[in-house]
Amino acid sequence: MPKPIKILFVASECAPFAKTGGLADVAGALPKALAQLGMDVRVILPLYAAIGAKYRARMEKICEFTVTLGWRSQSCGIYTLCDGGPTYYFVENPFYFGRNYIYGASSNDEGERFAFFSKAVLEAMGQIGFFPHILHANDWQAAMSVALVRLQYAALPDYRKIKTVFTIHNLRYQGVFEWPFMDELLSIGGEYFTEDKLEYYGQINFMKAALLYADLITTVSPTYAQEIQTPQYGETLDGVLSARRDSLFGILNGIDEALSDPSADPALSVNFSAERPEGKAACKVALAEELGLRPDWPMLGMVTRLTEQKGLDLVEEAMDALMRREVCLAVLGSGEARYEEMFAAWANRYPGWVAIRCGYDEALASRIYAGADFFLMPSRYEPCGLAQLIALRYGAIPIVRETGGLRDSIIPYNRYTSEGLGFSFAQYSAQDMLAAVDRGLEAYYGEGFPTLVKRAMEAHFTWGDSAQKYAALYKKLKKR
Repeated sequence: MPKPIKILFVASECAPFAKTGGLADVAGALPKALAQLGMDVRVILPLYAAIGAKYRARMEKICEFTVTLGWRSQSCGIYTLCDGGPTYYFVENPFYFGRNYIYGASSNDEGERFAFFSKAVLEAMGQIGFFPHILHANDWQAAMSVALVRLQYAALPDYRKIKTVFTIHNLRYQGVFEWPFMDELLSIGGEYFTEDKLEYYGQINFMKAALLYADLITTVSPTYAQEIQTPQYGETLDGVLSARRDSLFGILNGIDEALSDPSADPALSVNFSAERPEGKAACKVALAEELGLRPDWPMLGMVTRLTEQKGLDLVEEAMDALMRREVCLAVLGSGEARYEEMFAAWANRYPGWVAIRCGYDEALASRIYAGADFFLMPSRYEPCGLAQLIALRYGAIPIVRETGGLRDSIIPYNRYTSEGLGFSFAQYSAQDMLAAVDRGLEAYYGEGFPTLVKRAMEAHFTWGDSAQKYAALYKKLKKR
């Protein structure tokens, strides 16, 4: 029997230990799905202060060593936790990770923190006795581990055979820092500070480094993989990505259906399923009562970060016209103050029609998915998106813009053939968004809407299919 492929999955966050966004969901679910395929998958992430005591109590410290950053030596402890699937490793350094945040937007040492993390990952391999066949790094925080394998460790026998995969979860966030500072930390020679290598407008770009040196690049949907090779979506790295097009693959994320299951969700007043759909109507009534909305009108839900990326300027432009259509809007999210204030103003202007809850409340998110008739997601760009996949599970029909993973997952409804999963629009305009809402409302008042809801709930976007595609890439790469 052949030995299993060994994967070291490197991420700056991983559910359930530390989470700020979708990367944590991927790092929590994909390695488990790969382990079920027989691969030896290990996950490594920082040991943040935010990781709770219930997990720390089960960790075992297995080694301690120092990591050299230029003239500095930083201590590094490695803790491990086995949870019936992948093995998890945690990189301990109280100076960098013992803070009251995971990412510090106002911090002046984010580059140093994750330069340390990337180097610690590579140094840890010898300490824990695990040299993977595939080093799979995710987003800019782990990107330098990919580059350093080639630039500093390739002469060492145990590292020479390691193949690398780098996944882009959101190209907008790239990790750009001053070159002299990073040169001092990582001891990367000036010969690499050129436009065709690590130089980026006079600085160093962590993500660009990984894009240049990874054996394979993946991103979280097929459409996004194509979009980011264009100036419109490429965030100034479209040239690099176009040059690597033959090594760039888009694989749509999945969801853990056990965690998004309206038939067993304890947050709901009534559980329901595609086979027993009647409980969804009761959930709508309960949500309307909780948020002070009208239960007799079609309800649109949004569970989102309140940022420009999410298409909120379209909602702003269309709001008055949307209200004339006699619909309710339930919003849960946090982000930019201007959008929080905007929705609060509309809730005052349209009492009983619009409700906003700022922050993140997982139980309320479930109730919005369950109670909404439609889920509005008019994103300017969306690498993959998980909210539309969760909405399908709860029977909230997505209304989305055709971009990234939204285009790949939401097949437009065809009223003549009764096929499709939702409603979509291509041009980034409020008028086109309203037209998609109108198509949704037409279906809502028609006889076929219950069938559409049932089909949505029966759609499956699990990690099983995605893991199979990653496994095929790993196997092909290992043979090189």
